[in-house]
Amino acid sequence: MTSLIDIHSHLLPGIDDGAQTIDDAIELVRYAVAHGITHSVITPHIHPGRYDNNSETIAQAFQCLQEEITRQKISLKIAYASEVRISVEMMQLIEQNQIPFLGTLQNKHVMLLEFPHSHILPGSEKMITWLANRNIKAIIVHPERNKELQADFSKISPFLKAGCLLQVTAGSLTGKFGSKSQNIARLLIENNWAHFVATDAHNLKHRPPDLSEVKQYLKHTIGETQTRRLLFDNPWSIVKNKF
Repeated sequence: MTSLIDIHSHLLPGIDDGAQTIDDAIELVRYAVAHGITHSVITPHIHPGRYDNNSETIAQAFQCLQEEITRQKISLKIAYASEVRISVEMMQLIEQNQIPFLGTLQNKHVMLLEFPHSHILPGSEKMITWLANRNIKAIIVHPERNKELQADFSKISPFLKAGCLLQVTAGSLTGKFGSKSQNIARLLIENNWAHFVATDAHNLKHRPPDLSEVKQYLKHTIGETQTRRLLFDNPWSIVKNKF
């Protein structure tokens, strides 16, 4: 497996809590290449009231980074989408075509959907139904880091039954987010409940864009074929049209 695809990262400069400057972004890009990533879909937060991004702001930041990558002849292939915090406001953004989707799967739009870290909002299941009625499939990001799911992971079941997919953070599997996140992340992997592993990279110090370490863990735990499924096959099936 020579190609590794990262479908969740925060490398665009100055628009959320990831890279703050173009120099930060380029350092992260170079680190990603050095640690096995060949394709990166960069997914800034859309979190109404905190990170008020939309298709336009994200496209502008992406263009800035793409030009610098091209100028410096860095080999990473990049595209953009968004990580969307579940909220009432996101419904209007979707209706206004202001959310860049991750890609498509089975003729449905696919989006990265983030729950609050502390709990699952009341009405979240209804939101999944609302999305499905608009031909949108949700990938729930880092469920292993949600405090309510850490306390009772069976609460994810309605979302799986509704057709949601799950994306585990690479750093959770290697222990960087603590034992609770690690235990649930590994449970998801070993039971074949996770569909993607991605970096959720924000910075070099605490959350770097690294898939090489987790690739070795996955190969040892679930074998080459399943590792390829999580790090290439499943991501590529959704994002290939972006590249």
